[in-house]
Amino acid sequence: MEHRGGILLIGYGNPGRLDDGLGPAAAAAVERWDHPGVTVDSDYQLTVEDASDIAAHDVVIFADASVNGEEPFFVKPVQPRQAVSFSSHSVEPEALMHMAHTLFNGNTRGYVLGIRGYEFNEFGERLSSRAAENLDRALQYLRLVLEDPRLLDMPRDAAN
Repeated sequence: MEHRGGILLIGYGNPGRLDDGLGPAAAAAVERWDHPGVTVDSDYQLTVEDASDIAAHDVVIFADASVNGEEPFFVKPVQPRQAVSFSSHSVEPEALMHMAHTLFNGNTRGYVLGIRGYEFNEFGERLSSRAAENLDRALQYLRLVLEDPRLLDMPRDAAN
């Protein structure tokens, strides 16, 4: 595994379940920016295979929909933690960080970007209007963070 440095943004969720698609929508937007030093990945869920990619970067941001988190979004550091059990098909950010550090000698800093959503119980490939507004606010924040990742460690108000 070669250390590439920079930022890895992983947007995950199911775009076919309305606001659960907030993570992939964030990833698609950031990918369109084509920002140097930023790698973007998007999937339905996190998997053990993500650990090697995480270890190759300085920072990873896990972008996901939040069912009941702070509006319009929240950012919190991810502390590596060994999973008590896991499926090879779905892994929590903390377990992935642990694998990246222990299996691949990574020194990656991790953060969860939880974007508040509201509609999850139906099928459809669209975001609710309130979730789309929250996504726009989260993307404004991400633009600043991609220029200066130190903002991830500061209160969100410092980035405004």
